[in-house]
Amino acid sequence: MNRGLFYFITGGARSGKSRYAEDLAAALGGPVTYIATAEPLDEEMAARIEQHRRRRPIEWATVEEPRAVAAVVEEIGQRPGVILIDCLTLLISNLLFSSDVPETDDAAQARVRAEMSRLAEAAWGSAAHVILVSNEVGLGLVPPYPQGRLYRDAAGWANQLMAAKADRAIFMVSGLALDLKALHVDVGRLLAEVAMPRSKRISCEF
Repeated sequence: MNRGLFYFITGGARSGKSRYAEDLAAALGGPVTYIATAEPLDEEMAARIEQHRRRRPIEWATVEEPRAVAAVVEEIGQRPGVILIDCLTLLISNLLFSSDVPETDDAAQARVRAEMSRLAEAAWGSAAHVILVSNEVGLGLVPPYPQGRLYRDAAGWANQLMAAKADRAIFMVSGLALDLKALHVDVGRLLAEVAMPRSKRISCEF
């Protein structure tokens, strides 16, 4: 089975992530399935969901799935097309804080990591193109309460996993897209440049 491409799109709140992801989904062509992880738990969230719903093309299929996203991707990803998941950080919140069974923080983290690993594999191996939207939640202050830190850590780990697995990783800033993998400098290359004689480093810069 030929696989599609796995796109990971992250950034801060209102950075243009969802709009960019929707434009990309439309440009890739083929049938689009939109997997929505948000739940309308209050009026404000319900209004946001409705705003996103109105913005999407009417021909896109929508699957509302707040938790079992990996299983949905495994099923839909058996055929070509486009799968757009918005968003990863809401999925993590749903997984972390909606369990009816009391569990330790370590157990909650392990459960979330297992689902994230399954989702990463499903997205990478899908016959459809997969576009996964997430939020960078660790760029601000350290959360002052334990559940906030648990969530931040889980989201940060998941973002690293998805960015590493994805074919393309995009960071959105003020509506502009940065190609993270093109900008990335791995440790081996960095050390090689540091070890290079300065005269050669200067000549390479030009």
